[in-house]
Parts: sequence; structure tokens; C-alpha cells
Amino acid sequence: MSASAQPSSEPVDRSSGVTLDKASAENFPVAPFFLPAAWRGDLMAVYGFARLVDDAGDGDLADPVGTARLLGVDAELPTTLSAQSGPPAPEEVAFRLALLDGLERDLDRVFEAALHPDTADRPRHPLMHPLVPLVDRHGLTPEPFRRLIEANRVDQTIARYATYDDLVGYCTLSADPVGRLVLAIAGVATPERIELSDAICTALQLVEHLQDIAEDLARGRIYLPAEDLERFGVTEADLAAPSASGPVRELIAYEAERARTLLDRGAPLVGTVRGRLRLLLAGFTAGGYAALAAVEDAGYDVLAQQAKPHKRRLAAKAAAIFAKGR
Repeated sequence: MSASAQPSSEPVDRSSGVTLDKASAENFPVAPFFLPAAWRGDLMAVYGFARLVDDAGDGDLADPVGTARLLGVDAELPTTLSAQSGPPAPEEVAFRLALLDGLERDLDRVFEAALHPDTADRPRHPLMHPLVPLVDRHGLTPEPFRRLIEANRVDQTIARYATYDDLVGYCTLSADPVGRLVLAIAGVATPERIELSDAICTALQLVEHLQDIAEDLARGRIYLPAEDLERFGVTEADLAAPSASGPVRELIAYEAERARTLLDRGAPLVGTVRGRLRLLLAGFTAGGYAALAAVEDAGYDVLAQQAKPHKRRLAAKAAAIFAKGR
């Protein structure tokens, strides 16, 4: 049965609240209290979009059927969604890709509604609605939003990365657009700041990959370069073990240092701005450092348990970065 053929007089997606609730689990504050209400709303609109797209690509939507109906997606629904361990079945991949296509069509509606508010169709998904005034107020372009969608398309077809450069290339789709949107919303985007922001965002993505190795492997994905696995003598079976062996810990320490180097490279971004934006960027950057500290505190054994940053350590690091400007 296709999603569009499901009987419903009024399509409903019940997943929006669940999607936004995930903000509290991130390594960094998504829309902290010290920001003006308008800024918090703008950042939550971006987060809602990014999280919605990620959940669609990962098979984590609370109501995939409702989302498909709402978007008018005409795709065959798998009998079981995300129930199996390992890579998704081909029919689920097809369903996820159809959802992502539906989200991109809804993104087109966002920009049409921003350009032609009196005549254009409104976006269908509730998490897309706040993007219309956001795009209008800040003159945003579709590119960063499209890149986030494309990153999730890549996830459906690519589950291994041969080199570190390949992985960083993926991060230009999956992570860097968020930082660029923050700078655009704040009205401070310059080529120099974008370069620094990209370094921070790529680092944050790499750290998250280290934290989520077991979870990603359960989805059939490995975000560790194959060349590094070979260098440290680590196999996929080693990554599936209940705890990390010596070579795995050495590999994680090596990748963590790479992420730290990127954070160090991008951290001067904080010193280029002032006020509440400076504090926000300090919080983002501190989240990366705090997550790296959690990985180190775990002895680089990220398989036995997920290494999560301590809130106090994050706050202290954010204060230090804010004061020093890096």
C-alpha cells in the first residue's frame, strides 16, 4: 500500500513535538535562554528542520506514516520500519529516499511562500512553517537546507568512507550548513567567519561520530575512515565488541585529536563577534571540547557506553572561550 493511498481525510504528522524534544540531548545548547526570543525561535526553526531531515534519513520519525501522508509521498511502506539491526532493507531505503524527496519539495514551498506570500502554496509539514518568515527576514538561500537533505540521501547509499578527506567531504553536507545558517541569521556571515565556522561544525560532527560508533554500526554505517581502520589494525568485528580493545582505543584517540585540531582552528570565530552571539558560539565550541573530554575520560572506550559531556564542564569551558575569544 502506498503512503498516499492511506485512508485519511486530514493528514496529520504527530512527530513534530518529539523531534524538537531531541534538542536537549545535543552536545551543545541549541537555543539557550540568554538569547532574545526571536533568536531562539529562529534557531529552533533551523534545528527543527535539520532534526526532521535526519530522522527521516535514519528511520527515526515517530510517525513516518503521518509524515508521508502529510507530504503527499507516494511510496510503498515497508511492513516493518527500522526494526532490524544492520543496514535497512531496500524497500525501507526507497521509502526514506521518497520522504527526503517529499521534504525537499516542501522546502521549495517554503521559499515560494517567502517570495510570493499571497499566491504560493504553504509548506505542508508543521516544522517547515517557521522557515517561511525566517527565510523572509534574513534573506536565506536554499543551498544550506538542500545540503542537509543531500547528506541524508548520501546516508542511504554510502555506509563506509575510504579516507579522512572523504569523511570531511560528507561533513560539508551534514554539518557545515548549520553553522553557515547561524551566521546568516545573525547577519555576520563573511568568508573568513564561514571558514572558521566550517572547521567547528566539521569537528562537532566528527566528535558525534566517535560518540555514536555503536549506534551507527547498528544502522550498518561506519564513520571512521577505512584507511585509519587499516592503519591501527581495527576490524569491523572489533567495533561490534562490547568494549574497545587497545587498537580501537588508539584509533579513537587519533580521531579525537583530529577533531580537537579542527576545533582549535575554528575557535577564533568566537572572538570575531560580540555580545550574546559570542556567548552562543562559545557554547557551540565548548560543546565539542566537552564531548572530547568525555571521550577521553572514558579511556577512549566509546563502545562500552556512550561518552556524554558533563554540563558543568561545558559551562566552564564556554565561559573560558567567551572570555578569551577562542
